[in-house]
Amino acid sequence: MEQIEIDESGLKVSHLGIGTWQAAAEEWGEDVDKIKSRKAIIKAYNMGINFVDTAEVYGDGDSERVVGSALEEINREEMVIATKVASHLRYDDVKKACEKSLERLGIDRIDLYQVHWPDPWAQIPLKHTMRAMEDLYKKGKIKAVGVSNFAVRDLEEARDILSETDIVSNQVVYNMVQRQIEEEVLPYCRREGITVIAYSPLAQGLLTGKYTTENKPTDDVRKGSYLFEDKNLEEVSELISVMEDIAKSRDKTVAQAALNWLVAKPGVIPIPGAKNSQQAEWNAGAAGWELTDDEKRRINEVLDELELDTF
Repeated sequence: MEQIEIDESGLKVSHLGIGTWQAAAEEWGEDVDKIKSRKAIIKAYNMGINFVDTAEVYGDGDSERVVGSALEEINREEMVIATKVASHLRYDDVKKACEKSLERLGIDRIDLYQVHWPDPWAQIPLKHTMRAMEDLYKKGKIKAVGVSNFAVRDLEEARDILSETDIVSNQVVYNMVQRQIEEEVLPYCRREGITVIAYSPLAQGLLTGKYTTENKPTDDVRKGSYLFEDKNLEEVSELISVMEDIAKSRDKTVAQAALNWLVAKPGVIPIPGAKNSQQAEWNAGAAGWELTDDEKRRINEVLDELELDTF
């Protein structure tokens, strides 16, 4: 699988990663299983995917443990491990959180350490968090600094605090039907050489074509999501129809075609989740081919008319 470099970090990653929010997290449904999640990571690696993303809050640390367990059976040096610090944003707390993540992952260095989200109430000044991140970088505990869910103003503030390194990535929600970052965040990141890591690249499964008004997800994460309200499922039906036609002509799935739309975006790395080995293999099938100009035109014509109800 083709690899790209995340900014100037020296991290070379597959153009498609694997996200592990769902690993060992019961809120994603009864079919979540630690052993299956572990095998999914190993399968992804065997399919050429060397980038895995997790976080301390996923499954209260269990996701990191699952990733660490998978690393026992694959070449750690070929993997790029990304995780995130969430609620421990004070200077000393960031460092302690990093050590705990290292322990759960069973490694001595985190390749990409990310601030999960900025403090929305500014109770903890961002300078405390970013100075701790830079200290971890200087001490070799982490190889690169990233952020997640940062608007342009947050990115600029965080970058101004750093002096010996820079932010190399911003992990944000991005997919065919959730394109808000295209207005400000994506242009800024492209201009500044910041890689966009696209989480929820299939809109929590909406873009698989699996769900309808009669068949909605029942897990705790998605059953209350606006994405699966009747109006939105009906609104996206034309897009799914076009994607089904394109996928069928390519001997691909709708999900693979939707992921390929993102893979083709410069500086964007989608990180779909996988509950089992089969899903990991299907995800890998999104890379190594390209949508034609005509296929992209057909997709864009539908997207230009798409209006999801977000409330």
